[in-house]
Amino acid sequence: MGNRGMEDLIPLVNQLQGALGSVGQSCHLHLPQIAVVGGQSAGKSSVLENFVGRDFLPRGSGIVTRRPLILQLLNSDTEYGEFFHCKGKKFTDFDEICKEIEAETLRLTGSNKSISPVPITLQIHSPHVLNLTLVDLPGITKVPVGDQPADIEYQIRDIIMQYICKENCLILAVTPANSDLANSDALKLAKDVDPQGQRTIGVITKLDLMDQGTNAREILENRLLPLRRGYIGVVNRSQKDIDGKKDIKAALESERKFFLSH
Repeated sequence: MGNRGMEDLIPLVNQLQGALGSVGQSCHLHLPQIAVVGGQSAGKSSVLENFVGRDFLPRGSGIVTRRPLILQLLNSDTEYGEFFHCKGKKFTDFDEICKEIEAETLRLTGSNKSISPVPITLQIHSPHVLNLTLVDLPGITKVPVGDQPADIEYQIRDIIMQYICKENCLILAVTPANSDLANSDALKLAKDVDPQGQRTIGVITKLDLMDQGTNAREILENRLLPLRRGYIGVVNRSQKDIDGKKDIKAALESERKFFLSH
């Protein structure tokens, strides 16, 4: 099936997933999707929001994504979001989408930073997106904080593995440029299920935060830890940018200027 045929199929698949989910059944078809994997504060949120061109994901310290978020992007003339757990309600304010994700997360996980494998499914209809299904997974962590369970690291790993072990899942392994690529938890997990790097794309974030005198050229040219699909470099908005309401369009322009000057 060609790319056009696959893109046309995705909305039908999303309807099937929604229909089964509404009657309490899971969909066991292993359908094409892109899983976003990375450590806490690696920049996963910025990567996902760039696909949509909107701010809509919760942010904060610690584990922010505490349930998998299945993000179904559907190209359409109008822009709105719709959750499977409140079908029929259209969210045109993306701040409200963010609040709903937070509320639905708390409903199952409580306020103690625990996690749940039960996904939240969000459809975003927009003229600015391609037909894609992405999965935002909990950020990899090593040490439990507060009243998190002692095995939080293994719980997160199990959830991630449920998605990335599927042969038709493309893995976006997100690693910040100001950390050692050889110690990337995202790339390590990807390698466990995709040892030849056939379906892994490395995403190197925060390129502007690298130490002076260093660069990511060897990584981005796919020479350091080669992947068949290579690496993509991005420049994330800082927390100051986010607090100052710098939108994604402005951030992409800043990113373009950064690459032109480096």
